[in-house]
Amino acid sequence: MRPLLTVLALAGLLTAAVSGCTASSGRLSGAEQQAPPATYYLALGDSLSQGVQPDPSGVSEPTQDGYADQLYTVLRRSQPGLRLVKLGCPGETTGSMIHGGICRYRGGAQLAAAARFLRAHRGHVSLVTLDIGANDPYSCILKPSLTKLARCVASFIPEAGRNLNTILNRIHQASPGTKVVAMNYYLPTLAEWRHGWVGEMIARTAELAADGYNTLLAKVYRAHGVRVANVFSAFHTSDFGADVTVPGYGSLPRNVAAICQWTWECAAAPRGPNEHANQTGYRVIARAFLLAGAR
Repeated sequence: MRPLLTVLALAGLLTAAVSGCTASSGRLSGAEQQAPPATYYLALGDSLSQGVQPDPSGVSEPTQDGYADQLYTVLRRSQPGLRLVKLGCPGETTGSMIHGGICRYRGGAQLAAAARFLRAHRGHVSLVTLDIGANDPYSCILKPSLTKLARCVASFIPEAGRNLNTILNRIHQASPGTKVVAMNYYLPTLAEWRHGWVGEMIARTAELAADGYNTLLAKVYRAHGVRVANVFSAFHTSDFGADVTVPGYGSLPRNVAAICQWTWECAAAPRGPNEHANQTGYRVIARAFLLAGAR
């Protein structure tokens, strides 16, 4: 009996030891399962970076369906600790991004707020996206005469380029080596095509101007090592070729069809006309960022 009791006692001790180790290992495993380290995606720019769309009454409001939100959803699948920070300002120009005056920020301007954030989280910002410059030309529309309008157009392009250089220099100084991807622009004015031959002339002239302006933006971006999300091409902006049948709008050139399908520019009042992308349009923009290397 004694040898048997001894064997049973040893077996009991062994079982207890094994059970104790298993329980202890489980507790340690739980304690070691920490949340992934926080990293950040910083979205800068104008209303597009805030996902602005018109509400049912026609008021343009920020949404959670913008390109930054949709891009963040994709990126977070492989970066579970990623957090989205949106500092964009509806109506922002390259000048107001530097000097302030439209949205309120600590430090007075979006660029100052962005630089502060980048310095505070240096080494933990995995991506910065930027859309800025689309609102700069619109200030010229307010000029009261053709002479002043011509002078404005001749001056805003080089001024926008200088401002963009300042913006990118400040971003790189605040967070050297951080990946920055910026976008060029689609052209809501293409919707004028639907209004007869005058509208067609306006659309074709605007396309040439937009192409030139986007070329300027791309040149500045690439000089700073910034990748360019080619939204201009994603919206087929230069393609006046093959017609596309769009329900409710009829047969339209491919570029005009894209504007009607992916923005609110062709929508009936009160939501339209509105130049902002809809949810599908923002998805197209997000895809352009991914193709440019935002992932």
